[in-house]
Amino acid sequence: MAPPDARRLLSGGVADAVGFLGGALAGFWLGQWLGMDIFAPGYGGASLVGILLVGMGGGLGVQLARRWQALRGKDDPAP
Repeated sequence: MAPPDARRLLSGGVADAVGFLGGALAGFWLGQWLGMDIFAPGYGGASLVGILLVGMGGGLGVQLARRWQALRGKDDPAP
């Protein structure tokens, strides 16, 4: 069994990864819905805005995951 600190670090890393992936996918699908294909040939304006949406979505997802982790940590009793 992993020590409590290692388990907390692992759960924080997994939560960050899931938050980033979920946010990036949400940004990608929002861009697709708006007609901004990030995989379009060249770097046109629509492609750059689509890339920006993916990056912002990933960052927002990480921030939401960290806030969720912080709220969960306050509810847990001290070891």
